[in-house]
Amino acid sequence: MFTAGKGMNEVSGVRVRFAPSPTGYLHMGGARTALFNWLFARHEEGTFILRIEDTDIERSSDELEEKMLNDLTWLGLVWDEGPRTEGGRGPYRQSERLTIYREYADHLIAAGNAYPCFCTDEELEKKKTEQRRAGLPPQYDGTCRRLGEREREERRRREIPESVRFIVPKGEKKQLDDIIRREVTFPPDMVGDFVIIRSNGLPTYNFAAAVDDAFMGITHVIRGEEHLSNTLRQMMIYESLGLDQPRFAHIPLILGPDRSKLSKRHGAPNIGDFRDMGYPAEAVVNYLAFLGWSTTDQREILTVDELVNEFTLERVSPAPSIFDKTKLNWFSSHYIRVGGAVRYFEDALPYFSEELRTHYSRDALKEIFGILSENLPCLSRIGDEVGPFRPGPPGLSGEAMEVLKGSRDLIDLFITSFRSAREWNKDTIKGMMEKVGTEFGVKGRKLFMPLRAALTGVVHGPELLRILELRGKGDVVESLQRVREKMSGA
Repeated sequence: MFTAGKGMNEVSGVRVRFAPSPTGYLHMGGARTALFNWLFARHEEGTFILRIEDTDIERSSDELEEKMLNDLTWLGLVWDEGPRTEGGRGPYRQSERLTIYREYADHLIAAGNAYPCFCTDEELEKKKTEQRRAGLPPQYDGTCRRLGEREREERRRREIPESVRFIVPKGEKKQLDDIIRREVTFPPDMVGDFVIIRSNGLPTYNFAAAVDDAFMGITHVIRGEEHLSNTLRQMMIYESLGLDQPRFAHIPLILGPDRSKLSKRHGAPNIGDFRDMGYPAEAVVNYLAFLGWSTTDQREILTVDELVNEFTLERVSPAPSIFDKTKLNWFSSHYIRVGGAVRYFEDALPYFSEELRTHYSRDALKEIFGILSENLPCLSRIGDEVGPFRPGPPGLSGEAMEVLKGSRDLIDLFITSFRSAREWNKDTIKGMMEKVGTEFGVKGRKLFMPLRAALTGVVHGPELLRILELRGKGDVVESLQRVREKMSGA
C-alpha cells in the first residue's frame, strides 16, 4: 500500500524553501533567491526551510555544502528546518531520501502514470538527431512506453540499465498563475515523456523537487525564472500523485551591465568573495533585496527588520535586474561610515598589515579605522587608504613633488619646531604649525600642503592634525628629516 504521501498536505502557515545544490559556491542569484524566501517567510511569520539537493554525486561535495551553509549564516539567513536544525519533515538532503523517491516512482508505475525505459544514451541521442533533421522538436518517441511486460522482463534478464519515465498526457494545455509573472500558459505537447528516475537509481531534479516540496509542505516556491520551464513537469507530477500544488513565484534574472547573463567577467563575486573583501553582510543583504524589488516609498537604506516588514512578492518586478557594483559600494560605504569603529573594527583589524598592527596600539588602530571608515567601500580597501598613517618616509607622488618645490626651508622649520615639542597632541601640534606659519610668512594651503606632501607622499587625505597626532613625534620628525634629505634640489 502506498503510504509515503500520507499527511503531506497537512500544513498550516507559509512554508518556503531554498534548495541549493552543493556543486559550487553561493552566487549572487542564489543568495537573492534565499533572501527573498527568507524575507517572505519572516514577513508572513512562516517557516524557512533549507534543503540540500545533492543527487549530482560527481559534483557535490561536503566542503561546498559547508561553505554554502556558512555563507547563508553570514548573511543572517538562518533557516528554521534543514541541516544543523532538523525538523519534522526531514531528512533535508536529497541523498538521504532515495527510498522516498523510489516509492513514489513505483506508485506512478502501478497507477499507469510512468513506465520503465531501457533506451541507452546512444539510442536517445540518435533519436534526437533524427528528429532535428526532420524539423521536429527533440522529444522522447515513446519506444519503451509500448513495451509489454514480457519484453521488459527480457531486457532485465539482459541487465540493460533501466530508468523510469513519466507519461505526459497528450494535447493538454496547462496554465500557471504565477505571483510575479501573472498568467503563464504552457501549450500542449511542449515536452515528451521525461525521466524521473535515472538508470543509476537517482531521481531527476524535477521529480525530486516536486516530491520534496509536497512532502515538506511547501506552500510557495520562490525561485529564479530560469526554472520556469521546469514548472510544467512538476505540475504534472503533483497532479498525478494527487498532491496540492504550491503557489509559484519566479523572480527575474540578474544581468550584467551589458544585459547578458551575470558572470564572473562582470566582476560579480560569489557571496564568500564579498565576505573576504570585507563587505558588511548588512550591506550585501540590503543591496540584494533591491535587485528586482522596491519599497512603496522609494527608500533604499533599510534595516533587516524594515526589509521584513516591507517585503511582499507583489512588489517584485518581472523585469531583469542589472548588477551595479557602484551601487553595491554605495550601500557598503553607508554601512561602514555609519557603523564606524564601534560596529566594524573587529572585522577590519585583519585588513591592517602586520607592520601597522605591530607599530600602533589597538586604540590607535581603532581611531585610524574610524577616520578611514568615512570613505571605505569595503574593508579590504584599508590597505589602499591607510598610506598616510604608515610609519616612515613616504614615496612621493608627482603632485607631492610639485608641491614641495621651494619648500625646503619650510620643512626645516617644521622639523625644528616638532623636535622641540614637549607634548604631542592636536592642540600643541596646531599651535606649533601656526607658529611656523607666522615665522615663514605663509598660512592655509601654502602652510599645510607641503607638510602633508612631505609626510604622506600625497596632497589629499584625512585631517592632517589627526595624522600627525597618531603617527607620533618620533616618526613624524624622522620621516620629515629623511624626506628633507631628498629635497636638496628643491
